[in-house]
Amino acid sequence: MSPGGMTKPMIRTWASALIFGAFVAGQGHAETCRDVAFEGGTFAVCTVPAEADLRLFLKNGEGKPIGSFDSLRARVEGEGGTLAFAMNAGMFHADRSPVGLYVEDRREIAPIVTSAGPGNFGLRPNGVFCVSADTFAIRESRDFARATPDCRYATQSGPMLVIDGELHPRFLAASDSLYIRNGVGVSGDGKTAEFAISNQPVNFHTFARFFRDVLGTPQALYFDGSISRLYAPELGRFDLGLPMGPMVGLVVPAG
Repeated sequence: MSPGGMTKPMIRTWASALIFGAFVAGQGHAETCRDVAFEGGTFAVCTVPAEADLRLFLKNGEGKPIGSFDSLRARVEGEGGTLAFAMNAGMFHADRSPVGLYVEDRREIAPIVTSAGPGNFGLRPNGVFCVSADTFAIRESRDFARATPDCRYATQSGPMLVIDGELHPRFLAASDSLYIRNGVGVSGDGKTAEFAISNQPVNFHTFARFFRDVLGTPQALYFDGSISRLYAPELGRFDLGLPMGPMVGLVVPAG
């Protein structure tokens, strides 16, 4: 037990609630995103509690891909909110349509893919990140398809980085496949999502260990590598690059 009789998961949930409460109350710059050191490098991490207004975004009101943080921010502000942070959230085709399952506001835009395939997406086990009414979850794709949970938002990607506290079995500690990588991990109680992007090229093994050993997430899912980008005003981040497909963003009240 930690001081005050609180366990680590209780402290993590309590801290997340404070972050969300500060945003709702409009109390300035509650820390959502920060840089975290690990093994000689750093990772930008954005922590989101389940009570927050976390959404997935793909298309604008005209049915065209949003594509950029600038366009996403303009959309959110046009609806009376503020975009606290955002990142790419899943692999996509040349037309920026999702490779696998994509659910937005409970509407399935693209179906789940459970077969093995090429590339990182097909490196099974892959998985689905699900945002429900009061929890987050990451489920292995075939398990998700067998018993589909009620997700307000969901995005499929791969590979899974951490599965029940264990690293993906195909990851190699000495791999020389180094990229800027981003992904999401979920706490054991499902009340906190940790979004991370490496600030330098890393391999899968290092990235997965960061989620497991530093962020303490028993489940974690890879989003992408070469196109990984972050919007985080707290960190002065407004990463530029080619147009994106699915994006995840935290919306907070304006002001």
